[in-house]
Amino acid sequence: MWLSVGVYIVITKYQQEIERMQKILLITGWAVGTQPLQALKQALIQKGFEVELVNIFNGFDPDDFIKHVKLAEQFDVIMGWSLGGQLATKLVKHIHEQTGQLKALITLASNPCFIANASWEIGMENSTFLSFKDAFEKDPLMTLKRFCYLVTQGRVNAKQDWQKLQNSINDDDLVLKSYGLDMLERFNNVDILKSYQGNQLHVFAEGDGLVSHKIVDNYRKLGAKFLKVDSVVGSHGFPVFQSEALSDKITQYLNRL
Repeated sequence: MWLSVGVYIVITKYQQEIERMQKILLITGWAVGTQPLQALKQALIQKGFEVELVNIFNGFDPDDFIKHVKLAEQFDVIMGWSLGGQLATKLVKHIHEQTGQLKALITLASNPCFIANASWEIGMENSTFLSFKDAFEKDPLMTLKRFCYLVTQGRVNAKQDWQKLQNSINDDDLVLKSYGLDMLERFNNVDILKSYQGNQLHVFAEGDGLVSHKIVDNYRKLGAKFLKVDSVVGSHGFPVFQSEALSDKITQYLNRL
């Protein structure tokens, strides 16, 4: 009798845990593929989430975009690192417009408008970006190594992190990498974040060499009702190198929803 009651309680608690589990679609950043975010994926899985990790895609290709919209519709949380965060933002907007669903949005070191302009001044100067883009067209592999250096700037172990991140880069799929630069140049998701009524968490690093931490003040002025901003100590690569601590932060946020 008591054994039966005990088993029933354990099963009930397990069912409740399952019901609270959320499915996360995780989109990686520009140029590095999915390997660098495997540790974050596994850390979130260990905390009970179901996670699918995908590479960036061409957000300007209607067929490719709709394919990823249909994929994203199967998940509760759409999360992305850097350019992946911009793509995640595009996905939640489209899903809401088409289905009425409000997916939770989480972006990691992601600027909604990567190139600075008059209304969004926290971003890369256009001339600097065009120089980087030109360098990529002339010497992709060397430019990717330089990019890895920028990603790891701000970390105590920057040199070791840089060497580790370089292992994930190659000059394969240069077309997708080039599309990625086009997206970084042209995407402006500021108005989407302002108007989106779903839950939003945006995490930035204090030592980020690509997305200035000053952006936090801009986010706090957006005025979206369910928007939360958080910070970590680290570099642009904090989703890669601080996966355990970040998975704790994400879990705490999602458990409060």
